[in-house]
Amino acid sequence: MITRIVKLHFQEDKIDSFLSFFETIKWQVANQPNCYGMKLLRDVNQPNVVFTYSKWESEEALNAYRDSELFGIVWPTIKPWFQEKAQAWSVEEWFDGFQK
Repeated sequence: MITRIVKLHFQEDKIDSFLSFFETIKWQVANQPNCYGMKLLRDVNQPNVVFTYSKWESEEALNAYRDSELFGIVWPTIKPWFQEKAQAWSVEEWFDGFQK
């Protein structure tokens, strides 16, 4: 299993557009095959910076989503709203100290 963390830094006048758009696609993304779920996190000091945090069966599962029709709609829609280039990390979990 992998965790994907993506930092999205939006233009200040586009963050509301993103959040509205996200509401329309969040469950479609979270319910992709071999996706175990997704969270949207918002920076407390920079409200136009958000992170997506998603868990996938494998890198192949993530890449299948990135090659999907849905991603082909999502990315071209939000990319013009970026203030900075998106940053992304695929990581493996080594320790989980969160209480279930």
